[in-house]
Amino acid sequence: MKNKIMLGMWRYMLNVPPFLLERERAKGKARIAANLAFMTAEHRRVHHFVVRELPGLDQPLLPGSIAGALNLPLEKINRILCDLEEHMTFLFRNGEGNVVWAYPVTLERTPHHVTFDTGEQIYAA
Repeated sequence: MKNKIMLGMWRYMLNVPPFLLERERAKGKARIAANLAFMTAEHRRVHHFVVRELPGLDQPLLPGSIAGALNLPLEKINRILCDLEEHMTFLFRNGEGNVVWAYPVTLERTPHHVTFDTGEQIYAA
Protein backbone atom coordinates (compact mmCIF):
# COMPACT_ATOMS: atom_id res chain seq x y z
CA MET A 1 0.00 0.00 0.00
CA LYS A 2 3.01 2.31 -0.06
CA ASN A 3 2.46 5.56 -2.01
CA LYS A 4 -1.13 4.70 -2.81
CA ILE A 5 -4.06 7.03 -2.35
CA MET A 6 -7.59 5.73 -2.22
CA LEU A 7 -10.75 7.78 -2.66
CA GLY A 8 -13.95 6.63 -0.99
CA MET A 9 -17.13 7.14 -2.95
CA TRP A 10 -20.28 5.77 -1.40
CA ARG A 11 -19.51 2.06 -0.78
CA TYR A 12 -16.54 1.92 -3.11
CA MET A 13 -12.84 2.63 -2.77
CA LEU A 14 -11.09 3.85 -5.91
CA ASN A 15 -7.39 4.14 -6.62
CA VAL A 16 -6.22 7.68 -7.40
CA PRO A 17 -3.75 7.52 -10.28
CA PRO A 18 -0.27 8.82 -9.32
CA PHE A 19 -0.30 11.51 -12.05
CA LEU A 20 -3.48 13.03 -10.56
CA LEU A 21 -1.96 13.00 -7.09
CA GLU A 22 1.21 14.73 -8.33
CA ARG A 23 -0.84 17.32 -10.23
CA GLU A 24 -2.81 18.15 -7.07
CA ARG A 25 0.39 18.35 -5.00
CA ALA A 26 1.89 20.79 -7.51
CA LYS A 27 -1.26 22.93 -7.38
CA GLY A 28 -1.13 22.90 -3.58
CA LYS A 29 2.52 23.94 -3.52
CA ALA A 30 1.81 26.78 -5.95
CA ARG A 31 -1.16 27.95 -3.86
CA ILE A 32 0.93 27.94 -0.67
CA ALA A 33 3.77 29.80 -2.37
CA ALA A 34 1.32 32.43 -3.65
CA ASN A 35 -0.19 32.84 -0.15
CA LEU A 36 3.26 33.32 1.39
CA ALA A 37 4.66 35.61 -1.34
CA PHE A 38 3.93 38.73 0.73
CA MET A 39 6.32 37.66 3.50
CA THR A 40 9.75 39.21 3.67
CA ALA A 41 12.61 38.03 5.87
CA GLU A 42 11.48 40.62 8.44
CA HIS A 43 7.92 39.25 8.41
CA ARG A 44 9.31 35.80 9.18
CA ARG A 45 11.62 37.21 11.83
CA VAL A 46 8.73 38.96 13.61
CA HIS A 47 6.46 35.91 13.39
CA HIS A 48 9.16 33.53 14.65
CA PHE A 49 9.97 35.89 17.52
CA VAL A 50 6.33 36.12 18.60
CA VAL A 51 5.89 32.33 18.44
CA ARG A 52 9.02 31.85 20.55
CA GLU A 53 8.02 34.47 23.14
CA LEU A 54 4.29 33.84 23.67
CA PRO A 55 4.69 30.55 25.58
CA GLY A 56 6.66 32.32 28.31
CA LEU A 57 4.12 35.12 28.75
CA ASP A 58 0.84 35.44 30.58
CA GLN A 59 -0.28 38.58 28.80
CA PRO A 60 -0.39 39.78 25.16
CA LEU A 61 2.85 40.82 23.48
CA LEU A 62 3.14 44.57 22.89
CA PRO A 63 4.39 45.85 19.52
CA GLY A 64 6.90 48.05 21.38
CA SER A 65 8.39 44.97 23.05
CA ILE A 66 8.78 43.28 19.67
CA ALA A 67 10.38 46.41 18.19
CA GLY A 68 12.83 46.68 21.09
CA ALA A 69 13.80 43.01 21.05
CA LEU A 70 14.31 42.90 17.28
CA ASN A 71 15.86 46.37 17.07
CA LEU A 72 13.37 47.52 14.42
CA PRO A 73 11.36 50.76 14.31
CA LEU A 74 7.92 50.54 15.91
CA GLU A 75 6.26 51.80 12.71
CA LYS A 76 7.81 48.93 10.77
CA ILE A 77 6.70 46.40 13.39
CA ASN A 78 3.15 47.76 13.23
CA ARG A 79 3.14 47.46 9.41
CA ILE A 80 4.44 43.89 9.60
CA LEU A 81 1.88 42.94 12.27
CA CYS A 82 -0.87 44.41 10.08
CA ASP A 83 0.35 42.39 7.09
CA LEU A 84 0.51 39.17 9.08
CA GLU A 85 -2.90 39.74 10.61
CA GLU A 86 -4.43 40.80 7.30
CA HIS A 87 -3.50 37.48 5.72
CA MET A 88 -5.42 35.71 8.53
CA THR A 89 -2.84 32.98 8.79
CA PHE A 90 -0.11 33.96 11.17
CA LEU A 91 -1.32 36.13 14.02
CA PHE A 92 -4.14 37.98 15.71
CA ARG A 93 -4.10 41.11 17.89
CA ASN A 94 -6.56 42.20 20.52
CA GLY A 95 -8.39 45.53 20.51
CA GLU A 96 -5.34 47.32 21.94
CA GLY A 97 -3.14 46.07 19.09
CA ASN A 98 -1.19 43.57 21.19
CA VAL A 99 -0.50 40.08 19.86
CA VAL A 100 -2.60 37.36 21.53
CA TRP A 101 -1.87 34.49 19.18
CA ALA A 102 0.64 33.61 16.52
CA TYR A 103 0.14 30.32 14.79
CA PRO A 104 0.50 27.76 16.29
CA VAL A 105 0.31 29.20 19.84
CA THR A 106 -2.20 31.42 21.65
CA LEU A 107 -2.71 33.02 25.04
CA GLU A 108 -6.46 32.57 24.65
CA ARG A 109 -8.10 29.50 26.10
CA THR A 110 -8.66 26.73 23.55
CA PRO A 111 -9.31 22.98 23.88
CA HIS A 112 -5.72 22.39 22.79
CA HIS A 113 -3.28 22.66 25.69
CA VAL A 114 0.46 22.21 25.02
CA THR A 115 3.32 21.62 27.46
CA PHE A 116 6.85 22.07 26.11
CA ASP A 117 9.80 20.03 27.34
CA THR A 118 11.01 23.23 29.04
CA GLY A 119 7.89 23.16 31.22
CA GLU A 120 6.25 26.15 29.52
CA GLN A 121 2.56 25.70 28.91
CA ILE A 122 0.30 27.40 26.39
CA TYR A 123 -2.76 26.79 24.30
CA ALA A 124 -2.50 25.86 20.64
CA ALA A 125 -4.23 28.02 18.05
